[in-house]
Parts: sequence; C-alpha cells; structure tokens
Amino acid sequence: MLMLAVGILLFLGIHLVPTSPDLRDGLVARFGTPAYKIVFAVASAIGLALIVFGYHKLQVNPGKNIAFGEPPVWLNHITWLLMLPAMIALVAAYVPSRIRSTLKHPMLVAIKIWALAHLLVNWDLASFLLFGSFLAYAVYDRISVKKRGALGPLGANKGGLVGDLVVLAVGIGLYGFMLYGGHAWLIGKPLLPA
Repeated sequence: MLMLAVGILLFLGIHLVPTSPDLRDGLVARFGTPAYKIVFAVASAIGLALIVFGYHKLQVNPGKNIAFGEPPVWLNHITWLLMLPAMIALVAAYVPSRIRSTLKHPMLVAIKIWALAHLLVNWDLASFLLFGSFLAYAVYDRISVKKRGALGPLGANKGGLVGDLVVLAVGIGLYGFMLYGGHAWLIGKPLLPA
C-alpha cells in the first residue's frame, strides 16, 4: 500500500504545481524552463511507475488489500459504456477538433470518467485510493484551469469535421482494443470472457 500511496502523492503532487501559477513561475524563474520540465517529467515517470507496480502488487496479493465487497455484475456494463466517451475524450485532448473545443479540457474529462467508471467495479482499498485520488485531482484541476484560463496542450487550436472524425475513429478503435484484449494485455485483467 505504501508504494501505491507514495506513487500517487508523487505523480499527483507534481501535477498540482501547474495549478499554482505563482509556484510554477517561481520554480521556472529560479531553475529555468529546461530544469523544471526535466524534474516534472522524471517525477511524473517515477510516480507513475510506483503507481503501476504498487497497484499491481496489491491486486496479486489480496491479503494486503482490503476488499469492501463484490460489485454487482451489471456495473461492468455501465463501466464499459462510460469508457467509450472516456477514450474519445482522451484522444480529443491531442487532436484539434470540435469535440475538443466543446469539452474544453478533454483530458480532465477522460480522467474523471475513467476514474468514476473504475470506482464502480473495483471495491477494494487500493482501487478507492487510486481511482478516488485521480477523480479528486481531475475535479480540482478542472476548477483550477477555469480560474487560470489554461488552454491545454493544443492551446487555442480548433478543428473541424476531419478532426472530429479522427477523434471518433481513434477513440472507438482504442476502446475496441482495450475491450477485446488490450486491457488483459496491459493490465492483466480481461474484460470479456475468453
């Protein structure tokens, strides 16, 4: 549990720095943009690795992870339904499109939907800690970007119909990949029976 908690604190902690423009600007002024970006990237990578290994360790050693019950099977279907717009929003974060413009901050939309969907079907302490933390972070950051007027990685770039079609095609493809084997390959847990 400690590895997962440290990973979440490191990963989300470093991602909270940009939510405070004064803190971020002060660090950039003191250490320079390249150093700030390197530390941000390295801390994020280490935090993510600790999250992945810590969560996996707790899932394969259930005695170290408190279970709060077994979710009803029908919640799987709601999770699968929610993950389709999450995948589309994830892709929209990186492709100029009207979908991206409408969502304003599609990465945060994707994180919120992903976290909520996974909370519905994972009723254990490690999952509550992981997905609950990411959901809280995404809600907080969405409020923060609205106050700061942050535009996201693509800035003010807008797209049209072609961008929408790319977002939908890649998002649906990513969803299909995860549903039909990708989740089992990447996460170790198949979503559909073999």
